[in-house]
Amino acid sequence: MSYMALYRKFRPQTFDDVKGQDHIVKTLQNQIKNDRIGHAYLFTGTRGTGKTTVAKILARAINCENPNEDGSPCMECAMCKAITDGTSMNVIEMDAASNNGVDDIRTIREEVQYQPTEGKYKVYIIDEAHMLTDAAENALLKTLEEPPSYVVFILATTEVDRLQITIRSRCQRYDFHRISIDTIAARLTDLMNQEGIEVEDKAIRYIAKAGDGSMRDALSLMEQCIAFYMGQTLTYDNVLKVLGAIDTEVFSRLTRSIVNGQITGAISILEDIINQGRDLNKFVNDFTWYLRNLMLLKSSDDMEDALEMSSENLALLKEEAQMVDTEVLMRYIQVLSVLSNDIKFASQKRVLIEIALIKLCKPEMEQDMSALLNRMANLEKKVESGVPVVMASPLGDTGATPSVAAAPVKKEPLPAAVPEEVKQVSARWSSVLGKMPPNIKMYLKEVSTVTVNESGELLLIFDQPQGSERIAGDFVNRPEVIDEIEQAIESMIQKKVVVKVEINSSGISSQNTKTDVRDFFANVGIEIEQEE
Repeated sequence: MSYMALYRKFRPQTFDDVKGQDHIVKTLQNQIKNDRIGHAYLFTGTRGTGKTTVAKILARAINCENPNEDGSPCMECAMCKAITDGTSMNVIEMDAASNNGVDDIRTIREEVQYQPTEGKYKVYIIDEAHMLTDAAENALLKTLEEPPSYVVFILATTEVDRLQITIRSRCQRYDFHRISIDTIAARLTDLMNQEGIEVEDKAIRYIAKAGDGSMRDALSLMEQCIAFYMGQTLTYDNVLKVLGAIDTEVFSRLTRSIVNGQITGAISILEDIINQGRDLNKFVNDFTWYLRNLMLLKSSDDMEDALEMSSENLALLKEEAQMVDTEVLMRYIQVLSVLSNDIKFASQKRVLIEIALIKLCKPEMEQDMSALLNRMANLEKKVESGVPVVMASPLGDTGATPSVAAAPVKKEPLPAAVPEEVKQVSARWSSVLGKMPPNIKMYLKEVSTVTVNESGELLLIFDQPQGSERIAGDFVNRPEVIDEIEQAIESMIQKKVVVKVEINSSGISSQNTKTDVRDFFANVGIEIEQEE
């Protein structure tokens, strides 16, 4: 017999062999034992979690001539053997990726009219069910809702949301979980013992982690490593070489170089990785995962058990956790996440990675909040370690803190605004009002009219009944108020504007400059202190 891949050779044949899906196995066993078989099942979950495998076990179990007490197939009767060999006419497996049209579904609708030639149930396993066209799904609806009593449908899919809600509502849905690293590692250890192959526990753990919750992926990776080192003990270092992975110690050195801002050291480490022929996509993903572990360890004291690594690597991780802040780690992960998407189809992956490493080492290259927090953390460390920090000179609107010894900047006088420009200010008064301090804005809301007088000055008109002090108070008793109004306007148009105030009260109308306002309110009994 020709060679058979490990994932096919060791595919579970009974419910007891299924690992990591106890919640589904237990439910199906109870249904079989109590003769409560559903007419339609929907198995959903990520790749390699056992959807098709469990579907075939269920097909054998409900057709088995001598089922076990727990509902599993006996694997000895003629029906079990026929279904296992793929020769049974009762179990029809259809790949919806290549048979997804209306005609394929019509064939099923015609076949279900005939009872099974052997066994109790005719089982249709539709794999990759989300690939069915809308027309095919609509054609399947009625048959799926009310099939003959001897027909069972099992739909398997990795993208359940792409199925019509009307299809999903007619099925019993079972969600297959990602299989844990411990479960995959235990299964790999058992299978390697059966094969008589020596594998280090550390190597098995790494392959189980690389499987990313998929038993099939883990078995394929294991088979690849065994083939390369045929007849030898499979070590952790051997696995790293075959899979193009990188030892955690390299990530530790790279992290320290980035934290210390050593661009040359980080680029040198990348050079070594490239010379070793490592997969750059995997390098970025694994480094992101390493920083994720560092962030979790930094965030909580109870994360040690959740991290999959040796005691030596954990000690290095704890040491690095004291060197970098959580916010900085979050920035590192964000930069690498963007990089991971960019390099998937890039022709110059090395250049993109080098740019990202420089960004990580020099947060001042970026202007976002995370980079600012990174720069602040670096400054705090320098101050704590006694390194003198030279403050930057004024940089305009960049937000930099001015130097204590910096000379004051002499401002050039602004040109006077022409009447047309003052009219534009009048038309945009709501915008001007929005730039005023709250204590002034409160009183300026009482302005009833904003216009321009014959001299080209901005005129603010207040309506105030005689004897009322509604807008007097702070607005008049602080002469700098009009100055602040003028400054706010000047900052908008970069021109000098003269503001005058007119207050209408019981027929009294007067136009006032800063001095005129003081005289006017003196007439209504409010004394304003004379300016020096």
